[in-house]
Amino acid sequence: MSTKKFIISGGGTGGHIYPAIAIANELKQRFPDSDILFVGANNKMEMQKVPQAGYKIVGLWIAGIQRKLTLDNVLFPIKLISSLLKSRKIVKEFKPDVVIGTGGFASGPLLKSAASLGVPTVVQEQNSYPGITNKWLAKQAKKICVAYENLEQFFPKEKIVFTGNPVRKDLINVANNKQEALQTYNLNPSKKTILILGGSLGSRRINQLIAKELVWLLAQNVQVLWQCGKLYYDEYQVHNEKDGVQVHAFIDRMDLAYAAADVVISRSGASSVSELCIVGKPVLFIPSPNVAEDHQTKNAQAIVDKQGALLLKETQLDTQFQPVFEDVLHNEEKMQKLSENIQQLAKPNATNDIVEEIIKLLKS
Repeated sequence: MSTKKFIISGGGTGGHIYPAIAIANELKQRFPDSDILFVGANNKMEMQKVPQAGYKIVGLWIAGIQRKLTLDNVLFPIKLISSLLKSRKIVKEFKPDVVIGTGGFASGPLLKSAASLGVPTVVQEQNSYPGITNKWLAKQAKKICVAYENLEQFFPKEKIVFTGNPVRKDLINVANNKQEALQTYNLNPSKKTILILGGSLGSRRINQLIAKELVWLLAQNVQVLWQCGKLYYDEYQVHNEKDGVQVHAFIDRMDLAYAAADVVISRSGASSVSELCIVGKPVLFIPSPNVAEDHQTKNAQAIVDKQGALLLKETQLDTQFQPVFEDVLHNEEKMQKLSENIQQLAKPNATNDIVEEIIKLLKS
């Protein structure tokens, strides 16, 4: 059997990179002698993360359209043409069997070039409201693997496969790790643990909220495990002096952090939402309003509509946070219900199901 070759492109944020790497790992397991190449955007996170995961990556000179007039916008057409030409060259030289895009700037020119050269393409859309790039690629894609229902308004119905988003395998049974989690983080088993997450880079607004509400939170007899993000650690580490508060720039063992948590306060990027469905803990989503097309609010709303989570917009935090949070924290029945409902929405076999779609294309 000839060596299978795949090109995977996704980047800009952890939400695009992580699914790309998960798909690559699964392909490598199915086809141990396969050849996998990543294509990313120069100077973006993927240029470090992908080699750390053990894969080769090539960078394109591409960036997104900014909302205001900037030099980057003036250069955009030039960058796009340059990236399309380079993508075409990469596809011709590497000769992939299938090309997979998980979103981010680089996947646009790469999948466009692959499709125009007759290579089958698969788009993996993580959000409940697709980005510009994936809408642009949908017409020529062979398959579109989605994480939310009702995306027929954006994509051709016959190409959509409802797979869910790939999540880390170590999150699938976190409930079994509660003891290890409490010991690792040195937490008090008789208090509830609140886990605070602001996405891979941290969130200024969530950090401000927690700093402001910390005294009130501790008065509720809880302990706080707070990932504030690298950018904000210097500013918020002073709170480590308070009893029952741990501030981390970054949490390496997310599986244990989730296992320890009784309630989670989180941004609602696509990969965070998918992880939280698998983990099945009560969650309060605080979407970032600064994301293209307000993705995060739509992702969170899709869970709230199924009674699987609570949602507060940033503008509501000053007046609504205490009553909303207190209501869930001291209401075991409500916590249980949120837990059960969000878990119903989990898709633990997403990576496997996406790779099955890729294999069907290999066979056809």
